Amino acid sequence: MKLFVDNLTNIDFSYLHPQRGLLGESWLVQLVLDGSLNEQGMICDFGIVKKAVKQWFDTYIDHALVVPTGMPRLSHHNDDGYTVVDWLYADGRSFHCRSPQQAIALVGVPEITPHTLADWCTEKLLELFPEEVKGLSVSFKPEHIDGVFYHYSHGLQQHDGNCQRIAHGHRSTLEIYIDDQRSEALEEEWAERFRDIYIGTRDHLIGDAGDMHHYAYQAPQGAFELKLPADVCYLIDTETTVELIARHLADEIKKAYPDNNVMVKAFEGVGKGAIAEA
Repeated sequence: MKLFVDNLTNIDFSYLHPQRGLLGESWLVQLVLDGSLNEQGMICDFGIVKKAVKQWFDTYIDHALVVPTGMPRLSHHNDDGYTVVDWLYADGRSFHCRSPQQAIALVGVPEITPHTLADWCTEKLLELFPEEVKGLSVSFKPEHIDGVFYHYSHGLQQHDGNCQRIAHGHRSTLEIYIDDQRSEALEEEWAERFRDIYIGTRDHLIGDAGDMHHYAYQAPQGAFELKLPADVCYLIDTETTVELIARHLADEIKKAYPDNNVMVKAFEGVGKGAIAEA
């Protein structure tokens, strides 16, 4: 017998890609349990499944930086409750992140893909369930998006929860309207501008060497630090909540359309986001 749960939850995180660097992602979680029936005629109670699996993903993957430890040109070490990750792009540019240990997931694979991460998670998750569960399969799938989308990473210093982590992210779409008419051209322009981007807050930028950005801040979970190439960063003057990103986009687009009504519907991962008008 098998028990399945489609779209059990979704995870928003960032990971290091061997060519693209820091990449924000949003995946839907699919789960299949294989086992024998208990005295209640169940493999496992749906309520237990949903709660246990969601809690595990919230703890270890969601809003974390996922690092494939078998990746070339990568090193990592623990430092008094913190994890430090250093990596070199193929062209020699550098990436550095120092965060509290719970904010970085070290995964023993050469590259993060839906398949490799699912295999790693499957092994960990099987320990959560009773003996009736003989096997478990996790799979991930991205949300189906008809229009444009982009991958972005950020960190929210003032957030009480895991959004405060300096390098987590999302795979998102956006809709842009000029006088209530949707503009696919503007959507494509901004999706390309935000492709694989780190959206940083200007006050968090403590060092700008021209070709490198250095961000750092203190948050409730601890001290966070990130260094990466300037050309993969986009600065705004506020925190990078989806509400403020939407407002920033609306204000920027308004400069080119001063006599028109501008509306931006910006998504933050799957099925949520903010609307701003200018």
